[in-house]
Amino acid sequence: MRNQGIGSWPARRCKNGAHRTALVHGERTDTYADVEHRTRQLANALRADGVGRGDRVAFVGFNHPALLETFFAVGQLGAIWVIINARLTAPEVEYILADSGASVVVYGPEHAGHAAKLAQLPGVRTWVAVEPDDGAADAPSSALSYEAFLAAGATDVIDEPVSWDDPAMIMYTSGTTGRPKGAVHTHGSLHMQYFNVLVDLDVARDDVTLAVAPMFHVAGLNMLTLPTFLKGGKIIIQPGFKPDRVLATIAAEKVTSVFAVPAMMDALASHPDFAATDLSSLTNVVVGGSPLPDRMLRTWAARGIGIQQGFGMTETAPGIYLLTAEDSLRKPSSAGRNHFFTEGRVVRLDGTDVAPGENGEVIGQGPNVMQGYWNNPGATAEAIVDGWYHTGDVATVDEDGYIYIRDRLKDMYISGGENVYPAEVENALLDLPGVAEAAVIGVPDPRWGEVGHAYVVAAEGATLTAEDVVARLAERLAKYKVPKEVVFVDELPRTATGKLQKHLIRTRSQESAL
Repeated sequence: MRNQGIGSWPARRCKNGAHRTALVHGERTDTYADVEHRTRQLANALRADGVGRGDRVAFVGFNHPALLETFFAVGQLGAIWVIINARLTAPEVEYILADSGASVVVYGPEHAGHAAKLAQLPGVRTWVAVEPDDGAADAPSSALSYEAFLAAGATDVIDEPVSWDDPAMIMYTSGTTGRPKGAVHTHGSLHMQYFNVLVDLDVARDDVTLAVAPMFHVAGLNMLTLPTFLKGGKIIIQPGFKPDRVLATIAAEKVTSVFAVPAMMDALASHPDFAATDLSSLTNVVVGGSPLPDRMLRTWAARGIGIQQGFGMTETAPGIYLLTAEDSLRKPSSAGRNHFFTEGRVVRLDGTDVAPGENGEVIGQGPNVMQGYWNNPGATAEAIVDGWYHTGDVATVDEDGYIYIRDRLKDMYISGGENVYPAEVENALLDLPGVAEAAVIGVPDPRWGEVGHAYVVAAEGATLTAEDVVARLAERLAKYKVPKEVVFVDELPRTATGKLQKHLIRTRSQESAL
C-alpha cells in the first residue's frame, strides 16, 4: 500500500481478522470487513464530491460509528479531518469551520439546528446528516443523508500516497482563554501516540473497550479507542455517559478497557449499582483530564481496581505521562512516568529541572507532539520552545521520577505571598462528608492580594454551612489555603468531559460582585 496513514487501517486490519467484531453501537454490530467496505465507499463518495489531498472535512457530533468512519475515509484521500466539540454553540462551530476552511461537514442528529444556521456559510459546499432527526424542522433542506451519501459512493480501492509527515487531523483547543486554536497532528504523531499506548498499557487483541468519553476530545479518541482498533479488538460506542448504562455494559459485555475523567469515575462509584456490579473484567482503567480526588482512588482501590492516571494535552495527542497498572496501587495519586517514546520534564522559570517536591511547569517533547497550530505560527512559536511543548500545568516529581499534577498554572493564585493551587484545596473539600462537588478560584483582596472562594455542591440530604466547611478545612490545610468564602450552588459548569470551567466560574463571581 502507498497509504501509510490512518486511512489505510481498515484495509490493513482485514488482512488478519476481517470477521472479528470491530464496532458495536446500540443494536448495530460491524465487523472489520464492514468498516473497511463502508469507509471505502465513503472515501469514494467524498472524492466524487470534490474532496482531495489537503482538503478539510469536518465532523461535529457525539460518539457514533460515523465519527470513526469519516476519519478513516478522509485519511484514505490524503485529506485532513477536523473534529469539532459537539458541545459548542453555532457561532463557535462557525469560527472553527471558517478557520479550518472545511468544505464538507458531517453532523450528528443533535446538530440540525447548527447546520440550518450555518447552511450558507461560505466555503462549505456540502452538509451531510448522520441519522437525520425527523422532528428537526430547522434542518437545512440541502443536507444529504449520510447513509445515502455513503451508499452512492463507488467501491474502488483508493490507494493515495500518504506519508507519516502528512497532516491527518485538526483538533481545536477549548479556547477558554480566547479563540480556540487548531492543533495539527500528522499521521506520524498520531501513530506514535498509539505506539506509546500499546507499549505502556496492556491493550490486547481480545480487548473490549467501552468508548463512552467523548471522542471529539483527544483522550477519548486516542487513549484507548483507536489503539484498540489497531490491535483488532472490540469497541463499544456509547453516545453519552449514563452511569447505570456504563455499569451494566461493563458487567454484561466483560469490558476490559475504559477511559474516563474523574467526574465520570465519581459518578460511577456513587451509583447504587456500583457495589453489586461485576467489575472483574476491567484491566485498563485510564483516567485523565484533571487531578484525581483521593476519595475516588480509595473507592476504586477498595474494589481491587487501580486507576491509571495519565497526563497530556490536545497538542501532544495526548500522552506525556502515564501510570502503569503495576504502579497504580503503589503510586495511586501519581500520573506516572514518561510515555515510552515521549519525554516530559518539570522545570523552573529558567528552564532547569525542579528538585523532588518542588513545583514547576510540565513540558513535553517527542514524536507525538503536534506539527503546530493551524495557520497560527505565532501561537506555535509561543507553545513550542526549543522543541519542547509548554503545557501550562504545574506539577512536582518524587525521588523516583513519578509526576504529581498540582493544577493549571493559570488557576494558581497568590495569597499573602504564598502560592495556592486550587486543585489541592478542592481535593480537601471533596474529602469532607457531605461535599459532592467543589471548585476554588482566586479573587482579588485588598489585604492579601488574592484569596480563595470555594463553590460547593452539597450531597443530597447533607446539611452543611459555610462555617462548618471552613472549620473542617482549617484542620487539614494551612491557613492561607483555606477559602475566605464558601458559596453553595446547585451545580458547577463543566465541559463535556467533566472538566471544571473555571473561566465561567470567574465570570459569574465577578458579576455577582458588581
